[in-house]
Amino acid sequence: MIKQLEKSYGATIGLEISGTISAKEEQQWIEILDNIIEKNGNINVLIVLDGKVNFGIDVLYTDLKWTLKNIKNMNKLAIVSKSKVLGWLVAADSPFGKLVGVSEKHFALNKLSEAWDWVNDSNYIK
Repeated sequence: MIKQLEKSYGATIGLEISGTISAKEEQQWIEILDNIIEKNGNINVLIVLDGKVNFGIDVLYTDLKWTLKNIKNMNKLAIVSKSKVLGWLVAADSPFGKLVGVSEKHFALNKLSEAWDWVNDSNYIK
């Protein structure tokens, strides 16, 4: 399930992702993200992962294809989770993200407010 968080506004969207993600649901969210990019030119994304997420290879492929197509429009990506491994992965990927103009950061679940502050900070503009 993918749920939009209440603090989403303008070019910034927060998503809580949990459970099973279907290809149909993924496509619906891609359309929403595309609309944000169309209206704002760029997008900031905050993703909350609080538990196990399941998806098929078709969903993964669609997500990767969308990301590669739209990476030039991404400013910031905040990942909020309790996973230390995910934190390490975000830290390892962050230098590569910066090469294409994307700033990435991991936050613990209890730092959600800080994650919103960071993703909304307008000091980083492409």
